[in-house]
Amino acid sequence: MDNSIYGRKENHIQGKYVFRWVCGIFHTLYASLTFWWVWISYTTVHDQTGHLTGLANRLMALLIYAFIFVFLMRSMGGYLIGVSRKMNVVGSIVVALFITDGAEVFISLAITGQFRFFGAFLWRYILLFLVQTFCISLSSILLIDLYRVKFPPLRLIEIYGSHPNRVAKKMGFRDDKYVFDGRIHCDEPNDKMIETILPYDAVLINDVPSEREDELLRLCFDINKRVYFTPAISDVMIKSSDDINLFDTPIYLCRNSGMSAWQRFWKRFFDITLSVIAIILLSPLLVIVALLIHAEDGGPVFYRQERVTLNGRHFMILKFRSMIVNAEKDNRSIPAGAEDPRITRIGRFIRATRIDELPQLFNIARGDMSIVGPRPERVAHVEKYTRDIPEFRYRLKMRGGLTGYAQVYGKYNTTAIDKLKMDLSYITNYSLLLDVQIIFETLRVIMQKESTEGFSEEDQKIMHEADNHGVTPGEEENE
Repeated sequence: MDNSIYGRKENHIQGKYVFRWVCGIFHTLYASLTFWWVWISYTTVHDQTGHLTGLANRLMALLIYAFIFVFLMRSMGGYLIGVSRKMNVVGSIVVALFITDGAEVFISLAITGQFRFFGAFLWRYILLFLVQTFCISLSSILLIDLYRVKFPPLRLIEIYGSHPNRVAKKMGFRDDKYVFDGRIHCDEPNDKMIETILPYDAVLINDVPSEREDELLRLCFDINKRVYFTPAISDVMIKSSDDINLFDTPIYLCRNSGMSAWQRFWKRFFDITLSVIAIILLSPLLVIVALLIHAEDGGPVFYRQERVTLNGRHFMILKFRSMIVNAEKDNRSIPAGAEDPRITRIGRFIRATRIDELPQLFNIARGDMSIVGPRPERVAHVEKYTRDIPEFRYRLKMRGGLTGYAQVYGKYNTTAIDKLKMDLSYITNYSLLLDVQIIFETLRVIMQKESTEGFSEEDQKIMHEADNHGVTPGEEENE
């Protein structure tokens, strides 16, 4: 490959990172300095002791705000200009600003030591939030448009095997990032493979035999070609390994020991604390939703279903009923369609906003579930999925969660194998910080319609055929 061409492409790719970095610095400075202006304006007038107007104290207030804002923006993807969709970025920004400015009300009270300033801080930070949200969101939309003009989508070629899937189609939906205009079978000889893929910006190695995949990865490395590939379950497990640098041979260590006793203690502590606080704060909403559900058709408010959690233990999950009574005849699982007539009017709203999941806070407080973890499946589904995918039982190494990695980064109709890979990524890379990130991401995902997208008629037909042929469909999260 011509090194000058490779150099130009590499500079083009590096330009994307520089662009996003500059955008992130700009938004961080804007958010932090607008807060600082509000803080200085208020303390200059109301600080009678003079201890808040010193430069050191003012810089400390600025740094605290900037730290919280940067942490939340990074956790929720607010800096991903040109990577995520516009509404995803805007949603992340709104949530990050809302939490940061909301937290600053109490931080400011703590710094001043005067609770009587609550009202004064509250209305100022609400106004600050509105101005910041409008300006940064508008700026992000304009910068994303500029990014797409300056950095056109990558041209990709798919190297496919004998197992068809929809990975290329899914990536193709992001036509602002990827354009597929070529395919080649993995069994083609290497000389033809190199000749075919050279004109493209990147390659998708899509579900090919492992030996051939290794060979193709080496080939693409040799010709400096960017590669996307679908990981095997073992690849996900190896991702969490540690380097052992004790010998003259590279060695990776996969501990495979699960959470430590200390991690289990803190995870359970936060589960109990957060679930009890959430139940208390959300109690008015829970009562109103319960009354609306009962008023619509006179049926029961809650829906209970047997699920499987840590170490295969069975429990009864609690949800607000969002479908008509006896929605599943003969207790048969029927996937929820995008326009399913069994969903009640109030049910459509609480499913779209995930309010139907809130009663599971009681499951969390009781110890059946965790706030974050693999989504607990039905008993029949666990048995079926484990027959089809033996590794599916690995999900039971953790307590089932109200939200989780697969719920944040997947969709309602994501296939079981893909959800398994995402859940294993969480299990093998667990940390309390990852839990916090997923909780914040959940707030953003709730605002996205696609995350609650039901099964289309085509999906339901595929799933019906899958049931008849023993192929694993997606999770059927319905009543």
